[in-house]
Amino acid sequence: MAVFDTAPLSTATLTPTCFLPSLRNDSSWNDLALFDATTFEKDLTTNPSPIAAFRSLLKHSDTRLKELFQQGVPAYELVLARSRLMDEVLQRLWIRFFETAIQDLALVAVGGYGRGELHPCSDVDIMILLDDQALETHRSELEDFLTFLWDIGLEVGHSVRTVEDCAREGAAEITVATSLMEARLLTGSMALFERMRAVTGPDRIWPDAAFFESKRQERCQRCRKYNETAFNLEPNIKDSPGGLRDMQMIGWVAKRHFGASTLQELVSHGFLSAREYDELIECRNYLWQVRFALHTLTGRREDVLLFDHQRRIAQQFGYQDQNHNLAVEQFMQSYYRTVNALSRLNEMLLQLFEEAILLADESSDPQPINRRFQVQRGYLEVTRPNVFLRYPFALLEVFLILQQHPEIKGIRAATIRLIRDHQPLIDDKFRNDVRPRSLFMEILRQPYGVTRQLRLMNAYGVLPAYLPEFGQIIGRMQYDLFHAYTVDQHILFVVRNLRRFFLPQYAEQLPHCSAIMMRLPKPELLYIAGLYHDIAKGRGGDHSVLGAEDAARFCRQHGLSSFDTRLIAWLVRHHLTLSMTAQKQDIHDPDVIHAFARQMGDQMHLDYLYLLTVADIRGTNPNLWNTWRASLLWQLYEATRRALRRGLDNPIDKEERIREAQDQARQRLHLTKTDEEQMNWLWEGFGDDYFLRHSADELVWHTRAILKRGHRERPLVMARDDPGRGGTEIFIYTRDQDNLFALITAALDQLGLTIFDARIITGHSGYTLDSFTVLEDTGLPIQDRSRIKEIVNTLLHYLQHADAPLPMPARHISRIQKAFQIPTEVSFSENTASGRTMVELVSWDRPGLLCRVGQAFMACGVQLHNAKIVTIGARVEDVFFVTDRENRPLNDPEKYAALRAALIARLDSTEEG
Repeated sequence: MAVFDTAPLSTATLTPTCFLPSLRNDSSWNDLALFDATTFEKDLTTNPSPIAAFRSLLKHSDTRLKELFQQGVPAYELVLARSRLMDEVLQRLWIRFFETAIQDLALVAVGGYGRGELHPCSDVDIMILLDDQALETHRSELEDFLTFLWDIGLEVGHSVRTVEDCAREGAAEITVATSLMEARLLTGSMALFERMRAVTGPDRIWPDAAFFESKRQERCQRCRKYNETAFNLEPNIKDSPGGLRDMQMIGWVAKRHFGASTLQELVSHGFLSAREYDELIECRNYLWQVRFALHTLTGRREDVLLFDHQRRIAQQFGYQDQNHNLAVEQFMQSYYRTVNALSRLNEMLLQLFEEAILLADESSDPQPINRRFQVQRGYLEVTRPNVFLRYPFALLEVFLILQQHPEIKGIRAATIRLIRDHQPLIDDKFRNDVRPRSLFMEILRQPYGVTRQLRLMNAYGVLPAYLPEFGQIIGRMQYDLFHAYTVDQHILFVVRNLRRFFLPQYAEQLPHCSAIMMRLPKPELLYIAGLYHDIAKGRGGDHSVLGAEDAARFCRQHGLSSFDTRLIAWLVRHHLTLSMTAQKQDIHDPDVIHAFARQMGDQMHLDYLYLLTVADIRGTNPNLWNTWRASLLWQLYEATRRALRRGLDNPIDKEERIREAQDQARQRLHLTKTDEEQMNWLWEGFGDDYFLRHSADELVWHTRAILKRGHRERPLVMARDDPGRGGTEIFIYTRDQDNLFALITAALDQLGLTIFDARIITGHSGYTLDSFTVLEDTGLPIQDRSRIKEIVNTLLHYLQHADAPLPMPARHISRIQKAFQIPTEVSFSENTASGRTMVELVSWDRPGLLCRVGQAFMACGVQLHNAKIVTIGARVEDVFFVTDRENRPLNDPEKYAALRAALIARLDSTEEG
């Protein structure tokens, strides 16, 4: 039975409906049949071992809880039922060891158990409260009681404290004080319990202000641990921002300040509206549902939604794959929307608490901004509660005011609440009004604060309401390791990156980008392209095409010129073109550069697209941007810029490119007194491909080393840091042999290096000139001399023992890599101009992959000439340019089939998983 409805999420609602029965808390745990007192007493009487009877009760109740959950009983009923069951068990056990009317001991539930919330594998936290003399008096019974709990399989977290211990430890540690705040008497002395409550109250330890400030700092530390976002790929449903801990924090502060025992009491205090209360409970119930499923799935106290758990829970909740939206993506979008809503509501309530607790005694006269807004104690607020009702456009104006007045700290909580409450005013009539349109464009054109205000607009629900297409991708994740953020977060990161190109304080990070940005006549056009480049993801079809249509519609509605509209739509349509060309085509080929320059058309289009591409990659995954990728994009940009300057009707040909590289190298070699006759003899054996795909600097480096080597048969291996290629370049000159690519890649993998580019040139003399661009696993080039020496010596060792078994990968397949295994796909296309066959390989990333590819090539008699290695998260999309052994393209369906079968056999074998 599906616990959740799998209908598509509403595009107008940020908080997902939990699809649970109505919020009723009136069902009795007895109705759930977890415990029948009469039957249990009978079992206890007839069973010779009370331990066995209690163990049987707990085992039966755990099984029954799981059954009820699978039958659709909501988790919020089951966690309460399990708590009440534990109450009954512990109370019955207590009277087996202690007198009913004992006055010097009390058994107290604390923590989550104190709140009456127990998930299947949650700790049962108890405190034994005693007076000063009781420990010695009852030591034996206490030890027997705790031993019995362990014997029956009840994992309890326990403490033994006097009232004075509680006061002292609570004053010293906020977590102890918080736990004691949630204490609930199970059995024993009420007087003792009340004494403990009295000495740990806010008038004795942790007064309101100190308690609130400590909890706020605690939350800040927790948020930093999870990168300040609720959208981690494998979120912690308890401690991540927007998790259950945020919900608990609201309760703690409310209880400390107001003495409220339930969140509902905050409604009567005016700190929660009825709508906000319902939203909080709905979010809590949803997260309980997920946590309950996680505990039953793993059989342990697990709070991290690992990738594998996400898939299985999505299936359990009844989600099904759609053509453009996996079941797990639907489930995680629902999860992310829930935690996002809870996180934002939590922040608003904390600001309300701050104003009530920390700032209550501060007073100042409001400073007017205009008829609608004023500043109170450094925060912006409306002048009247009905401002948004009378002036709906003020829902956007508020953010423009924050940009124009950077001295304002933020928006007052009461005004944030009004913004949230008046979101329904942002309808088609609002969007068609010239005032909101003008305000939105003015926000994008401001010199400062664009990113911050877009983030606030998103946080308060204004951005997705104003741009419904943006609302559709709120919380949408892509189930891979390439996209580290949800689509909406990624889009805002991209806009942030674009803004930083414009700001002087970030100029040193990417000086090329900052210099280009200064030449652009209208930076806001880039921001709009950034907002729309991925906005159509998840709809089906090509998101670039659909997003371009959305962007063009936005531009027309906001009065942009037809030229600007076409430029923005073109940028969205082609936002992947530059990166795909750089990573999957041979950018040393003049024909590739000429074709790409024709796509650009002029320098302005190239400038805009280059900046959007860099910002996009840097906003996709913090580990994706590295020196190699930066160098690759810049090489393509510079080559295209030269082609555009030369003129599209006057493209550079291969012979001219070869002469240019040779002439530059020859001039530098003459300075080193290199023998020209030897140099020309050597170059004659290299072939045209070598000179097309290597720079003059590389020609000089290789030529000098090979001539110095002389006629020795020993392989030549060199390595150096090459900023021009953004990595460490390894050059190998040796006799050609069938298994060479497999051997070299296996050795590099054993060294823990990541290969990004491979250029394989077989000269006319039977020697091969192989160049590999590599980085460390950290994404950094190798600069340590001892490390470079280790690489050179290791490669020399394996090249001199080429008949020995290939080295095994030193790295193991990680848990995450295993979670993203996909079937290998192989496709072929012929490049008639270069006379090569292009093999495109899609598979899942794992150690030793390129070595296996090389073995497949060797088995099929395939010669490798060039390789573009592209790793996208856990997915590889590698491109190989190959021929047969006679240097002819494959161009034969039978050869295609044989090579495809060999690659799949080696990459999808069972030993990989």
